Amino acid sequence: MISAHRADAVRRAERAAMAGLPQDELMLRAAAALARAVVRELGGRAYGRRVVLLVGAGSNGGDALHAGARLARRGAAVTAVLVADQAHAGGLAALRAEPGARVLAAGADGVEAALARAEVLVDGVVGLGGRPGLPPEVGALLLAAPSALVVAVDVPSGVEADSGRTEALDPGLPEVVAADLTLTFGTAKPGLLVPPGRAAAGRVEVVDIGLDPAALGPAAVEQLEAADVASLWPVPHGSSDKYSRGVLGVVAGGEHYTGAAVLCTGAAVRSGAGMVRYLGPPRPTEIIRERWPEVVPGAGRVQAWAVGPGVDPDDGDQAPRVADALASGLPCLVDAGALPALAARVREHGPVSADVLLTPHAGELARLLAELDTELGPDVGRALVEARPLLCVVAAAEATGATVLLKGATTLVAAPGGTSTRVRAQSDGVPWLGTAGAGDVLAGIAGALLAAGLSPLDAGSVAAAVHGRAARAASGGGPLHAGAVSAAVPAVVAHLLTTGEWT
Repeated sequence: MISAHRADAVRRAERAAMAGLPQDELMLRAAAALARAVVRELGGRAYGRRVVLLVGAGSNGGDALHAGARLARRGAAVTAVLVADQAHAGGLAALRAEPGARVLAAGADGVEAALARAEVLVDGVVGLGGRPGLPPEVGALLLAAPSALVVAVDVPSGVEADSGRTEALDPGLPEVVAADLTLTFGTAKPGLLVPPGRAAAGRVEVVDIGLDPAALGPAAVEQLEAADVASLWPVPHGSSDKYSRGVLGVVAGGEHYTGAAVLCTGAAVRSGAGMVRYLGPPRPTEIIRERWPEVVPGAGRVQAWAVGPGVDPDDGDQAPRVADALASGLPCLVDAGALPALAARVREHGPVSADVLLTPHAGELARLLAELDTELGPDVGRALVEARPLLCVVAAAEATGATVLLKGATTLVAAPGGTSTRVRAQSDGVPWLGTAGAGDVLAGIAGALLAAGLSPLDAGSVAAAVHGRAARAASGGGPLHAGAVSAAVPAVVAHLLTTGEWT
């Protein structure tokens, strides 16, 4: 599992680690790892390769300068471009001591030529303390290096480390450094795992520089890896039957929206539910009977519910079924058309039980927050959710008492706790996954996991990971449809359970 910690926790752990160590020891460890990563990205050869460092005034600039000195020592042509009035003294001295290295001010002659020829651009402008958005002078430098591979030091400049926020300070220039690789030290940072910062981070690699996990404390954001998903996925044993494996009740679709019912129930079947029951009007029921004869129509014993995919909130047939599921006290996944009923229930009775998992997209989360009493106020819109998703998903979890899964290119899952909200972020899918019906498939997978006994936090994050990886397998780099994602789930899970790795 990848754990991400906030800036104050990282600084606390760094102070504890530096006690008794030589000055700048942690910086030198980070710089050594950074230099190794750059050489690796260059195919293992540093000699004669052209590297440009963008250097700010803080410790990130020091990391970049010390790494540049190591690269110059191995024969790389290193140019440091100083974007601030000062730079880390020790790092600057180390780089200047190397005969093949150059140090230039941002506006000096030769900077544009160096950037145009750069094979690797190292972003050491700002780090933990950086604010959202790039100063215009830094954005202009990025435009001058169009073909360089970009390696960010700790956090891409322009991304707020704790929240992932970005901001366009000049509409004509980049708002962040878009990294191909972010090398982050001691622990990941939340802004590398959550949107919109996640998109700027590229590949994220965490380098151990000797921070004590106890000093870091609990993670602010987590990301499940393949081994974590494999350990959480429910596997039947010799005495298992359909009831011990979990019976999921599904209230989805309606007379005019039949596809969601077919996709949701089918995904639950393919995810290993012991039994799936479908409650709905005649037309989708008949289609499901033809497509999925394993699904049992009508009411009966269930261990969890998945309600709302493809349901019209004003559907007089389905609304009572949704209400009954919400009132049952059983674990319940609440999606799409059932979210207004959930909001009304919270307004009337207060927060729901901890066994409820909400699965809105950005627009649905905005409407949910606008209907509830939160610190964000009544005017929450989709734009705020997309700009500050971590803030909004945590606010929704705290206001409803439910675990909230915010669907997107990076899926966030927030579970309210006694003193803090646990958050997971999964970025396992592909852009092609943004297609009609994909959310119905996710609901079926997560519902089956709820019925098998997983907590809403585990069910949501495990389902998001498998859903994304199934999309990768189904896409193969090209277009896909929701049914193909569902069909890929069994093979993806089988490979995961056999090898402990993704396909």
